[in-house]
Parts: sequence; C-alpha cells; structure tokens
Amino acid sequence: MLLIGDDWAEDHHDVEVQDASGRKLASANLPEGVAGIAKLHELVARHGGADLDPAGVVVGIETDRGSWVQALIASGYQVFAINPRQVNRFKERYGSSGAKSDKGDAHALADMVRIDRDQLRPVAGDSEQAQAVKVVARAHQSLIWERTRTFQRLRSTLREYFPGALKAYADLALTSTDALELLIKAPSPATAAKLTRTQITTVLTRHRRHNRDAKAATIQSALREQQLGLPEPVTAAYAAAATAHARLIIALNEQIALMEEQVRAHFLAHPDAEIYLSMPGIGEITGARVLAEFGDDPTRYASAKARKNYAGTSPITRASGKSHTVQARYVRNNRLADALQTQAFAALRSPGARRYYDKQRAREAGYNPALRQLGNRLVGILHGDSAAQFRAG
Repeated sequence: MLLIGDDWAEDHHDVEVQDASGRKLASANLPEGVAGIAKLHELVARHGGADLDPAGVVVGIETDRGSWVQALIASGYQVFAINPRQVNRFKERYGSSGAKSDKGDAHALADMVRIDRDQLRPVAGDSEQAQAVKVVARAHQSLIWERTRTFQRLRSTLREYFPGALKAYADLALTSTDALELLIKAPSPATAAKLTRTQITTVLTRHRRHNRDAKAATIQSALREQQLGLPEPVTAAYAAAATAHARLIIALNEQIALMEEQVRAHFLAHPDAEIYLSMPGIGEITGARVLAEFGDDPTRYASAKARKNYAGTSPITRASGKSHTVQARYVRNNRLADALQTQAFAALRSPGARRYYDKQRAREAGYNPALRQLGNRLVGILHGDSAAQFRAG
C-alpha cells in the first residue's frame, strides 16, 4: 500500500509518498495537468512495483472536484477529500506554532490517510450525469447569491442619495429587470421626477406586467415626491454607481435564467429525478440541488443516519459531566442545508409534513428547529426510497 498526501495549488501539487509504516518514500512538486498526473503515476510505479493494485494507492487531498481528482479516481486510486480545517487540527500533533508549508501539508495529508483513514470520507463515485447536475446546480445558485450581494450594494447606494426609488419600485421588486431599466433610464431624483407615465408604461408592457397602468401611476407619484437632496456632483457620482449595479443585476438575471434551463435539463435526464420529484416540497431546481450535493453513489451512505449526518439535519449531543445538551449541526454542507431548508418549507403544504411540523411546534420547538426536524425526516424518507431503487435495480 502507498499513502499519498497531495497539497494542491492553482498550478502545481506538492505530494509526499509514504509506505504503510509511515516511512517517507518520496516527495515531489508536480505541475497541474496531464504532465503532473503522468509523473505521479511514475512515482507510484517506482515505489509500489508493477504488481501494486491501484486500490492500494490511497490519496488525501483538500478538494473533491476538478479534473485532477477525477483522474485519480479513474486510475482506481482511493481518494479522500479532507476539509482544510481537519488538516490544520491534525497538524497540531506536530506542534502548536501554527507554522505552514506546502510540504508540511502534504506530509499531514499522507499521515491522515494512513492513520485516520477509517474516520474520513472517500470521494463519492458519482455518475457522470450526477456530476453534471452538480456543476450546473452550483453555478446557478452561485449566480443567485452574487445577484443578492449586488442588490444589497445597490440598495445601500440608493439609500444614500435616492431613497424614493426604493419606495417607487417596491411593488416590482428592485431585482426585476423592468425596475432596473427604469432606474437606468432615470438614475437621479431629478431625472426620475421627469419620467412620464407613458415611458413607465412602455417598460412595464415590454415585461408583460399586469395592471401596468395602475402600477405606472403609483411609480410616477412616488418618484415625484419631495425628498432631501445632495449636491449635484455627488448625486451624479451616486447615480453612476447605481447604474453600474443595475446593469450588472440585469446581466445576472439573464444568466440565471439561462442556467436554470440547464439545471432542469440535466436534472430531468438523471434516472433518480423521478424519486426526488416524488418527495414533498421538491421541484426541479430544489431537486437538482439536493441530488447534486448528495450525489448518486449507492455505497456512499451506509445508513439513513449517515445521510442525515452529512446533510447536517440530525442533531449532535454534547455531554460532559452533568451537562447534556442536544444542538443543531453547524459544520455542514451549506448548499445542501439551504436546499433542504427550502424543501422543508415548501413541504408544509403536504398534509403529512404539516402534521409532523405541527407536532414539533406543539412540543415547544421553535420555527427553525421544527423545520430542521421536518427536513431530517424527509432526508430519511429519501434515503429509504433511494436504497429501495438501488436494490430493485
């Protein structure tokens, strides 16, 4: 058996190769890409011999995705993705100074897969379709998060010089493209007050707004209300900043819509899509996010409890002396936790899910704990359905 610690960077990998006793056999700085993988295979062949089973090569690395990781898995190696925080804690065995080096990290990773391999989670052998769902689902969610951040910047800017715009476009939602187009057309209080009802209605009509005449009248009235002003040069500077944010949000809206189509297409092409869509509270986008984070490797979760622990929905117990508390898990996959929270909230329209939620509230559980308990129950149901399909298949 060979144990390999792989400390990766953008353009290279520092690796250390150990034998089963922990003896250092080699270390190297490998370039990213085909040439680097080839040199890694040469190291394995040199120190493992021609008859070494690829499954006897165990690699620890601080990521679970990318072409390098996929190349390691395709070679038949066991690959363990290790959280960088775990590596930092593990290195405290060597000393408490907090010193860091790439070679030191590679050594720690090799030691971890040699000593603590049973406590680590191997990179899942997800299908190509599941990997595709993961790529587009994460990209879609990241774009939405970026839009939210940009909107907060825009909102903060408007509060500084043009709070009337926040009131005027409240009914449209300031992240909507029609509200942003109106803001770009008239980004200052003075220019906004000159917008005619026809100009406003034209924009609303292009975006197929209902009750657009009434909405246009409300917007025009709000934009013409008096408000405190700033010096003209300062207002112009704020208006330029607001326009830049508005244009960026419009671009993000377009890309989010396009990526959403990709999420649906890849998710519906996956054979497990039917199982996910049969669950309460799951639509195509939420289903894609949950599938992306759980993966579809049938051997990844040994039990429903293991799946719940990974999801972060199951509680953790802290017991010491006379103290005994049960708390929520906060070290978890945040993308998965967000998707499951969305599912649990939407599932409240299901009679069965609602009864379970109400039961938790009757036990004096708060809103979020009760929703988390519901999510935990739904994860257990999902695990049972997935395992049943695997056994049937």
